[in-house]
Amino acid sequence: MLVILSSAAFGNHENPVALRAPFRKDYIAAMHDWKTNAEIATALFVIADPIAAVPMFIDLTSGQSRAERNRTAHATAITVAAVLVLSIFLGQPLLELFGIRIASFRVGGGILILLMAISMLNARVSRTVSTPEEVQEGVEKDDPAVVPLGIPLVAGPGAISTMIIYARQATDAYDTIFLVLTGLMVALTVLISLRMAEPIRRLLGKTGINIINRLAGLVLAAIAVEFIAGGLVELMPGLAH
Repeated sequence: MLVILSSAAFGNHENPVALRAPFRKDYIAAMHDWKTNAEIATALFVIADPIAAVPMFIDLTSGQSRAERNRTAHATAITVAAVLVLSIFLGQPLLELFGIRIASFRVGGGILILLMAISMLNARVSRTVSTPEEVQEGVEKDDPAVVPLGIPLVAGPGAISTMIIYARQATDAYDTIFLVLTGLMVALTVLISLRMAEPIRRLLGKTGINIINRLAGLVLAAIAVEFIAGGLVELMPGLAH
């Protein structure tokens, strides 16, 4: 009787190991997604590098009042948000318009980011980010928020390229929403950094800011190599073997 009851109670249930298998697959997939998202967020924050914008922001707004500096910081953050978000939705159509494959763009973007990383490791502002002429134009303008602070200092070619590449890899609406939120978070970080520019400079000093930039440059170099390698494998599949 006990045997019969046991069979009735448990005979219709699936194997617990079999039940755990789909859950384990979903868990691994979710962890992979979070890992990928963390890599994307890290890449965008490192490339945008809001701390690096602090010294130039202070120089370009030296003749402004505190209220004017705050307005410039807000305008810069809005510019960064607009450029990064628009890159998500307009980047791929533009590549298709000019007949550029995403693999070629990955290699080109990777080389551009690698040049930025080398400049950061040398504690210099790369000419791919900002040129002396653009800085001088910002000094002469009453409002340097859009050029050169927003574009190209923060939302420059490297950040735009990165957004376009990651937007191309998005597989569903969740990925796209995550990219939009990441772009907005970068803009928010820029706003906080610029509004606290003086305290940050006093706290870190020139040496501290250079150390942060060098560490960011090291991470950026690794990201650039990943972009270049991924693009080359797509262009020349034989390299994968």
